[in-house]
Parts: sequence; C-alpha cells; structure tokens
Amino acid sequence: MALLNIGASNADDAFYRYKMPKMITKIEGRGNGIKTNIVNMVDIAKALARPASYTTKYFGCELGAQSKFDEKTGTSLVNGSHDTSKLAALLENFIKKYVQCYGCGNPETEVLITKSQMIQLKCAACGFVSDVDMRDKLTSFIIKNPPVVKKSAKDKKAMRRAEKERLKEGEAADEEAKKLKAKQKKSTKEGVSKVTSTKKKAASDEDHSPTGSQKDEDEGVAEEEDDDEVQWQTDTSMEAAQKRIQEQLSAVTSEMVMLSTEENSPRKKSPSLESKPDPKSNETHPVDPHESLVNDLKDLLNTVPTASQLKAHLGSYSGTAQEVVDALMEALFGSVEKGFAKEVNKKKNYLIAALAFAEASQPVMLHGIESFCGKASPDAVKEVALVLKNLYDADVLEEDAIVEWYVKGSAGANQSLALWKNVKPFVEWLQSAESESEEE
Repeated sequence: MALLNIGASNADDAFYRYKMPKMITKIEGRGNGIKTNIVNMVDIAKALARPASYTTKYFGCELGAQSKFDEKTGTSLVNGSHDTSKLAALLENFIKKYVQCYGCGNPETEVLITKSQMIQLKCAACGFVSDVDMRDKLTSFIIKNPPVVKKSAKDKKAMRRAEKERLKEGEAADEEAKKLKAKQKKSTKEGVSKVTSTKKKAASDEDHSPTGSQKDEDEGVAEEEDDDEVQWQTDTSMEAAQKRIQEQLSAVTSEMVMLSTEENSPRKKSPSLESKPDPKSNETHPVDPHESLVNDLKDLLNTVPTASQLKAHLGSYSGTAQEVVDALMEALFGSVEKGFAKEVNKKKNYLIAALAFAEASQPVMLHGIESFCGKASPDAVKEVALVLKNLYDADVLEEDAIVEWYVKGSAGANQSLALWKNVKPFVEWLQSAESESEEE
C-alpha cells in the first residue's frame, strides 16, 4: 500500500515519521443515485487518529452533498461523482484544521471539548493548545459526536506499521544517495588526477631552466671578498671615551623621564571594571560584565549579516563559552514576549553558529535557554516546549541531551520554575516515542 506523509508541507521528507495511506475512491451507481465511495477511509482515519465519520462528514459539508459513514461495514459514501484529487485536497484542509498542531505542525494531537463547547487540539509533542475555528460546519457534528480520548491498541499498531514503512523507504533513499555520491566522487578523482599530471609536467620544465646568470654569481662572490678585506677599529682616545659616556648618561636620563610620565598618566580600565556615572549623584558604579557583554553582542548583531561571521567574532570574547552563549540568547531574544518560537526559527542559524563555537555545545545551548527563561516574560516561557520541538526537528538539539537536561534541572534547586512545567509534555513525548521504537 502506497503511503504519503501527513501534511502537504512534509511531502518531500523521506524520513518523516507520520504517514497515511494514499486515498482510493470508486464511483458507484448511475444518474441521480451516483455516489463516490472512499474505499480506504477507515485506514486513513486510523493514521490520522480521527474517527472516519469526521472525515466523511467534512467532505459532505465542503461539497454541499449528503454523506454517510457506516460503522458496521466501514463504508464511506458521498453523493455525487467526485475526483480523487479533489477529495485529497479537501482531506489536506481537514488535516490542517483538525489534526495538525497550530504551533509546531505535529499531527499527534488530541481533540478536546471544553465546558463552554469549544473545540481545542492539544499537541502531545510541544503541549501547545490550538483553538479550532467554531464557524466551520463540522464543529457542531464533532460536539454532538465527541471522540474517544484514548487511542486503542489497533491505532498504535497502525502507527507502528507506518513507522516500519517509513524506515524501509528511508533506507532505500539512503542507498540511492550513497550510489550517487560514490559516482560523483569517482568522476571528481579522475578530474583531479588529470590536473595533477599537468602541474607535474610544468614543474619539471621549470627545474631544467637556469635560475640565474654566471655574471650574478661572480658579483656575489666579489662582494663577499670585499667585506672580508674591511678592518673595523675602535677609537680609544680620552676624548672619544668621554663622548661615549655622555651619550649613555643621556639615554638613561631620557628613559627615567619617560617612566615617570607613564606613572603619572591615568591608566585605562579593563572593560569588565569600567564604571558609569549615576545621573542622580556624582558617584560611579561598576558595570555588570554580563550586561556589558550583552550590549556588545547587540551592537555586533546589528552589523554582522551572516551566521559564519558571528561565529568568527564569538571567539574574540574573553568570557567562558557558557557566559557568551547566555549573553547571546539575551541579545537575540531579550525583547521578545509572544512569538518566541517564531523568532527562534528566524534566527536559527545564529544558534547553530553558537553551537559550533561552544564546547560541549548542546548542554551549553540548553543552559542558555534555561538562563533566558529565568529572565523572560511569562508569555515567552510558555512557548519554550515549542522552541525545543523546532530545534529538535531541525537536528540542532538531540533527544538524549534534552532529556538529561530536563531530568537534572527539574530535580535541582530551580525545580519550581515554570520552565520545567512547560517542558514536561515535550519530554514525555520524546520518551514515549523512544519506548515505542524499542518495542518494535
């Protein structure tokens, strides 16, 4: 059975985890009784973790036709003759509205109905709660027919089968990529060998050519002989000796004068000890080194256009890698309140540059996020799970590093921080995904 990635935005990702069967339709009947049968609607609904009655009803609402799903036989019918491509496009709209997380785009969401009869989607990955537009016609049908909260064992098996298919397709894509890379490498080596042989031939021709004339060599020998004939003598008379003593005393006196001038001049303070005046009083207060570093990085980010140039500049600071990364996080996102996750996506290349600069990079980056959340607004801290999810999907942060950081931090002195409460759903999702893969 052909499988497709769930969500049109993930269509080209050969390693995407979530897949669904390709839709199969069949036209039945004639005249006024003609109907379109979605043959594998049950399998599609299982992959989406939604009741098949929801998708069938959605097709009817969007097409303005009667639709019916038979629970006993698993038959999904929509009145009229409809193309498969048209129904597939409608299914993509259904996935965007009722399956994918509005924050991270992950399809592993749960449908919730609030006390005020509002429909929400809770993401198992980032914990984000999406509010569904209640103006849609399908919402009244969902409220009247609420879904079962827990997934059945059959649903989990369907997800595991989809995961195995994904792995097979990924391995096949890897093999093709390796063959193509080997072919390109072979052609490159042949081209390099030709260029090398040409250079060697040119070098051998240069070795046989004369490097200088005999006249130049004779002149060099003559100059050396002239130098040997010169005799050096020192004037030992009384007048000459007194003149040399006077010159030495003058040099020593000038050095003493220069030393006394340097001692009396004010010395320049190091950047970490510089002071700034207090406008309310004439006293001066020392500048916080962290604040000074943050301001320097802000100025740098205003002038540095690329991440590679930022990486080159980060090594010029005297602080530790952790201090520099903490200051960089504050310089990049210090003014952000809502939209923290979007800003991280925009400036992701800067974080990758910081990872390449820092030692033990991933723990340093995670501590930088923790340090930033300790000073950030509550709205920004609410999005930290979505930030981690985006960096995890982009292969910036790995699963083991995130889980280890969370376990240590949530059990430490700062365990009461709201950060850990917001990160918990994402870590649990990572661990559950790992346990499922181990079972397989």
